[in-house]
Amino acid sequence: MICWSPDERRERAAYLALALTPGLGAARFALLQQACDSPLGALSAPFAFLRTIPGITKAAATAVRAADPAAGERMLADAERMGAVTLLPHDPGFPAALREIPDPPLALFVLGDESLLGRPSIAVVGSRDHTPYGVAACRLVVQAAVQGGAVVVSGMARGIDAVAHAAALDAGGTTVGVLGNGLGVVYPAANRALYERVGREGALVSEYPPGERPRVFAFPRRNRLISGLARATVVVEAAQGSGALITVGAALEQGRDVLAVPGPITVPTSVGVNGLIRDGATPFLAAEDL
Repeated sequence: MICWSPDERRERAAYLALALTPGLGAARFALLQQACDSPLGALSAPFAFLRTIPGITKAAATAVRAADPAAGERMLADAERMGAVTLLPHDPGFPAALREIPDPPLALFVLGDESLLGRPSIAVVGSRDHTPYGVAACRLVVQAAVQGGAVVVSGMARGIDAVAHAAALDAGGTTVGVLGNGLGVVYPAANRALYERVGREGALVSEYPPGERPRVFAFPRRNRLISGLARATVVVEAAQGSGALITVGAALEQGRDVLAVPGPITVPTSVGVNGLIRDGATPFLAAEDL
């Protein structure tokens, strides 16, 4: 673990306090950094000066003035207590693949092997309410990814996500679980054993501060990180309107490849994947397709 100088740590704490200020966003954060030279400079800037920055609204300026560097220090300390690392975009270990997506995360908290975030990866996503066919198909996809030397990325949800993570580790491969909540919070609770295993043998990553509880809006945002880390996203079972299709939309926006495992037309969880194939996604029929 890197030991930062007191000045560097204060800047990192200020960065986190500012970057994770609700309602600020990546674009305004960049404007503040440019106008104020540093996160500490932005946090100490007078309200009147903040209002002169193009794009900084009254509400945004109020939020910046209310931001507390001590909150950033608590995030750093909470991550350290659980053995996690905090990665900022200028850190060498921050995954290059996420720097280039349209809506990059402003910070990442990682428990486990952070080097996995920089390795070639395949995302495997699918329905929470899977069928036995979906489980078997997921294991075939994961086996192909592991044999190809790829890290398997998924969202730590119940269903296909959980199958993908476990199958990757069982096959002797590695996996990254992207959370829609902060580290230290196990959601769903039924995945506790898997959460602990992925944290030991792979990596868990979140853009939310340690201890932050899951919120509905966070999961669609998490999906852009799943696809963003991966060279391709493979969908295994997805009903119409499935969250897995949100990941597909993010992958396409990011210029990533999408593959779909075809399913029987009589099963609701095949509607989404078969529709992807109809609309041009590459069918996953065998390992060589991946």
